Amino acid sequence: MRRVPVSVSGADDSVGGPDLPSFGPGRYSGGRDKARWYVPAALVTDVTGAFLPVLLVFSAAQQSRPFPAATAAALAWLCVLAAHGHYSARSLGESRGLLATMQAWLTLVGVLALLRVLTGEGSAPAYALLALAPAPLLTAVSRALTHRHLTGQRREAHAVLRALVVGEAGPVDRVVEQLSTRTDHAYVVIGAVPVGAAEPHSGVPHAGRLDAAPRTETSDGDAVLTAAALHRADTVLVVPGALLTGERLRRLAWATQDAGLPLVIASGLTEVALPRLRLSTAAGLNLMHVAPPVRRGPQLALKTVLDRTGAALGLMLLAPLLAVLALAVRLDSRGPALYRQTRVGRFGVPFTMWKFRSMAPDADRLRPQLAQANEQDGPLFKIRSDPRVTRVGRLLRRTSLDELPQLVNVLRGEMSLVGPRPPLPEEVAAYGPAELRRLHVRPGLTGPWQVGGRADLSWDESIALDLRYADNWSLTTDLDLLARTFRAVVDGRGAY
Repeated sequence: MRRVPVSVSGADDSVGGPDLPSFGPGRYSGGRDKARWYVPAALVTDVTGAFLPVLLVFSAAQQSRPFPAATAAALAWLCVLAAHGHYSARSLGESRGLLATMQAWLTLVGVLALLRVLTGEGSAPAYALLALAPAPLLTAVSRALTHRHLTGQRREAHAVLRALVVGEAGPVDRVVEQLSTRTDHAYVVIGAVPVGAAEPHSGVPHAGRLDAAPRTETSDGDAVLTAAALHRADTVLVVPGALLTGERLRRLAWATQDAGLPLVIASGLTEVALPRLRLSTAAGLNLMHVAPPVRRGPQLALKTVLDRTGAALGLMLLAPLLAVLALAVRLDSRGPALYRQTRVGRFGVPFTMWKFRSMAPDADRLRPQLAQANEQDGPLFKIRSDPRVTRVGRLLRRTSLDELPQLVNVLRGEMSLVGPRPPLPEEVAAYGPAELRRLHVRPGLTGPWQVGGRADLSWDESIALDLRYADNWSLTTDLDLLARTFRAVVDGRGAY
């Protein structure tokens, strides 16, 4: 849980006491962006990635005007990225991956090709595509580094927005708890303004209070702006409720708008990815549409093709390594090199999952004797120093090499390269309606549990990660998890 120091009266000479002067339009400057260099750095990187390769390739091809061509390519790349939202504050705070950047790059290629046709220059030579190829790669790498740096900064409560939460006590407590337990977002709660007589129990300072019914048309706005100034809030985060009606929200929005203070409304809907949400209006109401999870269609078909192709290539390329590992397992302890176990796949269909054996041959028989040493909650069974694990098995688990035979399961269509952890039948027997939703997708060789901590995760944390993946799956998510898997394997956290 991250914390920031809370400044109150007297912390800033520019802010007065309760009798504050009125805020003029756009004059509120309570928050300061701690990461102003992100956008300039992104612009410089994007210009460099488009300008230099085009200049060098066109010069090598003895084009007559390489400098104007490089300048045009760089400007076009910036315009396309801006049109795709790559320079917004939200975009720079996300890990968008190579796929989103490639979409922008394809737009760039199409625009430049159209311009050549319209100007009568004909189709572009092959070296033009070669010159543009480094641009998306450099952009994607720079965004990944920016996201990594920003994530680290936010973990230490830097480069964050100081949020003042307004709402009834119960909803305020829930929002504060959710924001406080994770650091993958931009908000740090520095105070709460409860609505009504009930007291929040979240532990954040009370910055004021709104009556159950407003005394005047401007009383809510005055109270919130006073609290925001005293606590130097960057954002007002409102949690609607029975007392905080639509009309009160509207007047509060007027007040914060006139003061230049951003207003954010928490919908109460959790763990739904942004691409699944769409806003519309009807009879003056603002409606939020929630798209269903992707369960069929071209994206899922492409995932299946990529899974089986990747598994086939992996088995061919890794065949020598697989043979060496199998030999090492056999030489280290008696018993077979491979271990098979029944797991539950998509729609609850059982299948035989393969792994390199990392335990003694009688490990399953010894499990009841070690029940008291189990370090996990729920149906999971994990022991950090499990006496059943062999010497080679400990290395295989530390590096996740014991999972490689599951490429056969991926090739057979029983598993995916990326997906939830394949559960045991006894785990599924303990599932409730929510947990059963993770069976809507194929289990994976790697997935959110692999990059999120593996055996260090509790039962509830593991289920939450899997449900978030199953409900919000996309190809971009899979690519991101594959990239993060390498780091997780090198780190080795939770592998035992």
